[in-house]
Amino acid sequence: MGITYTIARNLAAKKVITTAGEHIGVLSDLIVDEMSGRIESVLVEANMDSKTIQRLGPEHKLVEVPYGAVKAVQDFVIVDERELLSHHG
Repeated sequence: MGITYTIARNLAAKKVITTAGEHIGVLSDLIVDEMSGRIESVLVEANMDSKTIQRLGPEHKLVEVPYGAVKAVQDFVIVDERELLSHHG
C-alpha cells in the first residue's frame, strides 16, 4: 500500500461544503509552506448566498480556510465550519 497523492489540478474548482452540508464556495488555490511543502490553508471563492460566509461579512469574497479545518477531499472538499468561523472570528 502506497501513499495516495491528490494532484492539485484535480482539486481546482471543487465545491467546498461544511460538515453540515452547506455549500460555501469553490476551491480557488492552496497556500503551501515553501520550506516544508505542507499545505497551510485553502482559498475558497465564496458562495455569497452561504449563511456561514454571510456571518464572516460581505468583504469575504475569497476566504482562507486553515488546512486543519479540511476534513475530507473527495467529490467535494469538506470543512468544519466551526474551525472556519473561529479562524476568522
